[in-house]
Amino acid sequence: MSSTLLLLIPIFMVAALGVVLLGVLNMARQGKASQQRSNKLMQWRVLLQFIAVILMGLLFYLAAN
Repeated sequence: MSSTLLLLIPIFMVAALGVVLLGVLNMARQGKASQQRSNKLMQWRVLLQFIAVILMGLLFYLAAN
């Protein structure tokens, strides 16, 4: 289980970084569609970061027990 977590945590962290970079690139664009895309990208980033933090907490919990 912990080896799976050690694999999943970096995947979600890199995915969150990718969404952040897409958001930065999206800020260069203008228009209503860009604003909607920015909101959707922010939602994805928050979700991916939340999953990564939960997985890290689970890894620490399993390591302590």
